[in-house]
Amino acid sequence: MSKVINLNKIRKQRARAAKREQADQNAARHGRSKADRALDAARSDKVLQDHEAHRRDDDE
Repeated sequence: MSKVINLNKIRKQRARAAKREQADQNAARHGRSKADRALDAARSDKVLQDHEAHRRDDDE
Protein backbone atom coordinates (compact mmCIF):
# COMPACT_ATOMS: atom_id res chain seq x y z
CA MET A 1 0.00 0.00 0.00
CA SER A 2 1.30 3.47 -0.82
CA LYS A 3 2.07 6.17 1.68
CA VAL A 4 -0.50 8.90 2.26
CA ILE A 5 0.81 12.43 1.63
CA ASN A 6 -0.63 15.79 2.47
CA LEU A 7 -0.83 17.81 -0.76
CA ASN A 8 -1.04 21.12 1.10
CA LYS A 9 2.23 20.35 2.82
CA ILE A 10 3.94 19.58 -0.50
CA ARG A 11 2.52 22.73 -2.10
CA LYS A 12 3.77 24.88 0.77
CA GLN A 13 7.20 23.28 0.64
CA ARG A 14 7.47 24.08 -3.07
CA ALA A 15 6.37 27.67 -2.44
CA ARG A 16 8.96 28.05 0.33
CA ALA A 17 11.69 26.67 -1.90
CA ALA A 18 10.76 29.07 -4.71
CA LYS A 19 10.80 32.04 -2.33
CA ARG A 20 14.15 30.94 -0.91
CA GLU A 21 15.61 30.70 -4.41
CA GLN A 22 14.29 34.18 -5.28
CA ALA A 23 15.73 35.56 -2.04
CA ASP A 24 19.14 34.06 -2.83
CA GLN A 25 19.10 35.66 -6.28
CA ASN A 26 18.14 39.04 -4.82
CA ALA A 27 20.86 38.78 -2.18
CA ALA A 28 23.44 38.08 -4.85
CA ARG A 29 22.21 40.98 -6.95
CA HIS A 30 21.62 43.62 -4.28
CA GLY A 31 23.44 42.39 -1.20
CA ARG A 32 26.76 44.04 -1.88
CA SER A 33 28.56 46.45 0.39
CA LYS A 34 28.91 50.12 -0.43
CA ALA A 35 32.64 49.64 -1.01
CA ASP A 36 31.99 46.90 -3.57
CA ARG A 37 29.49 49.06 -5.43
CA ALA A 38 31.91 52.01 -5.39
CA LEU A 39 34.72 49.81 -6.68
CA ASP A 40 32.58 48.52 -9.55
CA ALA A 41 31.53 52.08 -10.41
CA ALA A 42 35.15 53.26 -10.40
CA ARG A 43 36.20 50.35 -12.61
CA SER A 44 33.45 51.02 -15.12
CA ASP A 45 34.33 54.73 -15.19
CA LYS A 46 37.99 53.86 -15.77
CA VAL A 47 37.10 51.55 -18.64
CA LEU A 48 34.91 54.23 -20.20
CA GLN A 49 37.65 56.86 -19.86
CA ASP A 50 40.23 54.54 -21.39
CA HIS A 51 37.90 53.79 -24.27
CA GLU A 52 37.17 57.49 -24.87
CA ALA A 53 40.90 58.30 -24.73
CA HIS A 54 41.50 56.17 -27.84
CA ARG A 55 39.04 58.07 -30.00
CA ARG A 56 40.37 59.73 -33.08
CA ASP A 57 39.58 63.30 -33.96
CA ASP A 58 38.24 63.20 -37.51
CA ASP A 59 37.26 66.87 -37.70
CA GLU A 60 40.29 67.84 -39.79
